[in-house]
Amino acid sequence: MDFLTNSWAFVNAFFGPMTPFAVFGLLGVYLILLALPVLFKKETDPFSKLQPAGRALAAKGKKDKEEVAQPKLRYDSGRKINLDKFKEYLEPQDEEELSAARLKLIQAGYRSKDAVRTMNFAKMVMGIGFMLIGILYVLIQPQTPGLMGVIMIIMIPAVIGYYLPIYWVERRLQQRQEDVTNAFPDALDLMLVCVEAGQSLDQAILRVAVEIRKSYPTLAEEFEIVANEMRAGKDRVTVLRDMAERCGVSDISAFVTVLVQSAKFGTSIAEALRVYASEMRDKRVMRAEEKANVLPTKLTVGTMMFTVPPLLIILVGPSIYDIYVNLLK
Repeated sequence: MDFLTNSWAFVNAFFGPMTPFAVFGLLGVYLILLALPVLFKKETDPFSKLQPAGRALAAKGKKDKEEVAQPKLRYDSGRKINLDKFKEYLEPQDEEELSAARLKLIQAGYRSKDAVRTMNFAKMVMGIGFMLIGILYVLIQPQTPGLMGVIMIIMIPAVIGYYLPIYWVERRLQQRQEDVTNAFPDALDLMLVCVEAGQSLDQAILRVAVEIRKSYPTLAEEFEIVANEMRAGKDRVTVLRDMAERCGVSDISAFVTVLVQSAKFGTSIAEALRVYASEMRDKRVMRAEEKANVLPTKLTVGTMMFTVPPLLIILVGPSIYDIYVNLLK
């Protein structure tokens, strides 16, 4: 009993008024760590015991051979973290939600099969990590804040850490879409030159991907995927629509619609490309004009904030000072 009393006195002297919260927090972390092995333990299927041992070993050996012989996917990353056993916890169980998450990550440039798991794992790790930083800050600061202050210090970093990967993916997606939009008019002009020179659409797409790789790597990567899928025997319409879905840009979707309609009605692809390339050039000029028209408004806000106050201080400041001095006299 004396040991418990002395221990509580020591902890109370170290943490101060926050001793109950610190004790309950450490106890909660300890219980979570104890429960994790039980949660993540994979239960064995009872029916697997009915299978003979010889057949099980043969099936296992055959599966190992298939895994060794199977080539790696092109967009599989080389990470060593295996999240397959946490699939139920790191992936949405709803197919619609899972498909939407995969599409968003593909549009942001993350095409690996475990991209959704990695994303959710990053959100969990960063949320818990930032929360631990907040707890550490509460423990080491000399003055202990109130209950609401402690909650805010702990929860705000946790929320920031949780949403930081989401913000990163959103910014990456917007940047890729902007790169595709800026590169598309030049790629269309080059594709029109290739088609008019006698190349087929498949050859023109591959040639454009090679030529614009250094200037516009994002669009070149999409064109390379289209060219490889066409060479693999996939239907051209399906490949083009997949590209429009991966990019998520309205210009690409309209371009795919133009090519599909041209192939459907038997019109010249070169003529369709010429008309659409002209429209894309006009659209790029309109975007530049729109940014130029918005610029004076932005400059006005900056001028009002950083130029007018110093000017007023220089012009009106001496007069106000003289009035103040005269009032004191």
